[in-house]
Amino acid sequence: MAKLNPKFISLILFALVVIVSAEVIFEEKFEDGWEKRWVKSDWKKDDNTAGEWKHTAGNWSGDANDKGIQTSEDYRFYAISAEFPEFSNKDKTLVFQFSVKHEQKLDCGGGYMKLLSDDVDQTKFGGDTPYSIMFGPDICGYSTKKVHAILTYNGTNHLIKKEVPCETDQLTHVYTFVLRPDATYSILIDNVEKQTGSLYSDWDLLPAKKIKDPSAKKPEDWDDKEYIPDPEDTKPAGYDDIPKEIPDTDAKKPEDWDDEEDGEWTAPTIPNPEYNGEWKPKKIKNPAYKGKWKAPMIDNPEFKDDPELYVFPKLKYVGVELWQVKSGSLFDNVLVSDDPEYAKKLAEETWGKHKDAEKAAFDEAEKKREEEAEDDDNEGDDSDNESKSEETKEAEETKEAEETDAAHDEL
Repeated sequence: MAKLNPKFISLILFALVVIVSAEVIFEEKFEDGWEKRWVKSDWKKDDNTAGEWKHTAGNWSGDANDKGIQTSEDYRFYAISAEFPEFSNKDKTLVFQFSVKHEQKLDCGGGYMKLLSDDVDQTKFGGDTPYSIMFGPDICGYSTKKVHAILTYNGTNHLIKKEVPCETDQLTHVYTFVLRPDATYSILIDNVEKQTGSLYSDWDLLPAKKIKDPSAKKPEDWDDKEYIPDPEDTKPAGYDDIPKEIPDTDAKKPEDWDDEEDGEWTAPTIPNPEYNGEWKPKKIKNPAYKGKWKAPMIDNPEFKDDPELYVFPKLKYVGVELWQVKSGSLFDNVLVSDDPEYAKKLAEETWGKHKDAEKAAFDEAEKKREEEAEDDDNEGDDSDNESKSEETKEAEETKEAEETDAAHDEL
């Protein structure tokens, strides 16, 4: 029997340790019994604008048994949430991940989810319910196609300042938000990092560490003109004698022009191609140029660091709260964890495993839709032709009847 390479064995053991050590705070694949874990909110029920969730794999999927929850009614509010054991990400990495598919070809609406803290009445969960993190795609027209990442700090919601484009097709995509104890973050789509940075620079959670010195002034001798007129450049002789316009030599006096009645005819003028405008000396590099003056940066007296800027100490719920003009958004594979590698693995085992089959199913559905649309157009043409034939027949019968009536009158 062949011996296994010790390094290979070590790698396997290390991978097993990583998987075992990963803490899964919440994981939902919407399999049997999901309704016991999720609470549908009564928000908007009184005015009959609360939408119903549908448990389905959608109109196209890579696996008909892999179901999620989908918005099913147009012009409706949707709110649903699930509770998990209270969790603090202090000294830990926080991973928030889920997949969403917009089968309706979303033109304006959100596909985001929320993490909530403290105690929440889930039956009243809605748009006014405070949240800790809101994350996911938002699409509206041509201008808004981005990933929202909103963090709540000291009771105020702060939107990420960086632009993170989202996916806009009708297929499933996985969105992942990773927040680390060093206050850095990453945003991934389909396991590919799309943005990374720091809470200090990419959100206005705290006042800036450095600010421009408000008391600083540009020195009087500071020369910030990069180019200056060449003092040695001189105006060419006769430059000012060149007229702006000259008579049009191709113009001819109209044949009906009468000098006595119309006055002496003169040719109209046209722009002179030799006229170059007001003379100005050419520009040269300024030898005294010091660059654009900037006020020096100083420590911001209003800045006070918060070593727990990244911490959400009482995370307890995950929820979806949406308004949809067009329904059809399908959510699945929700994860709250402390291990980015586990999140990647879960994404590959779900989205990654089925994405090719889902794309093939979507292409087939599109082909069928286009064929049906073409058939409808043909039927419409046939109907129009039949209608025209009937109209022609009726017109001929009417004309024949009128001619018969006229012949009868003559008799």
